[in-house]
Amino acid sequence: MIKKSPQTPKVIVVMPAYNAARTLEKTYHDIPKIIDEVLVIDDDSNDETVFIAKKLQLPVFVHKKNLGYGGNQKTCYVEALKRKADIIVMIHPDYQYDATLTEVLIKPILQGREDIMLGSRIRSRREALVGGMPLYKYISNRALTFLENIVLGLNLSEYHTGFRAFRREVLEKVPFDLFSNDFVFDQEILIVAHQLGFRMGEIAVPVRYFPEASSINFMRSVKYGFMIIIILIRFILDNFGIKQKIFRHKNEKN
Repeated sequence: MIKKSPQTPKVIVVMPAYNAARTLEKTYHDIPKIIDEVLVIDDDSNDETVFIAKKLQLPVFVHKKNLGYGGNQKTCYVEALKRKADIIVMIHPDYQYDATLTEVLIKPILQGREDIMLGSRIRSRREALVGGMPLYKYISNRALTFLENIVLGLNLSEYHTGFRAFRREVLEKVPFDLFSNDFVFDQEILIVAHQLGFRMGEIAVPVRYFPEASSINFMRSVKYGFMIIIILIRFILDNFGIKQKIFRHKNEKN
């Protein structure tokens, strides 16, 4: 157990929500009590997501129009940084990820061993498929992860998780405001953080796919894959001296 003290870093969970009324409360109740605050950022949902968040007495930030998954995360991180978070944990509020593991996820960051931690659903093929991950998603996840590992020189088991934690300094230096408002935001923030020298680790988390869990369709998955390839190409170009703006620190002049 991580014991809280006046010197313990402030940990804030952010939940980028869109039509999460059926799963938000379950996700919230799984978050360990060691967390200092939980923020809900609603991306113009058309269900009772905001009502439930307010019922739980959580700070809620509501977009007047839908900004997209990446746009939602941008607000998440801006608001967490405003509230002086030392560690920011992003958890999808669709109950697909086991929020009870939040304490385990952030431990390497608290110990100074990692700057970013990911909750990987790919411990084994059997576990992923039995947990309900569609076969085409499993195959595309493995293929894209293999490609990213080769290009980035890392050895992670999954880059595509919606359960991740960041040290404050990562979000202060990575220019996430320049990233896509679409799903590829998840990959842009990891690839750029790696290029800037931040360390990444991971823990295994259970796979939970069910009707209420959010999931992009096949065509959006194909688009997502192509966009990842584009950001990897930009990473390679930057390494060859053809500088890409998104790979600069926020305050670094180009």
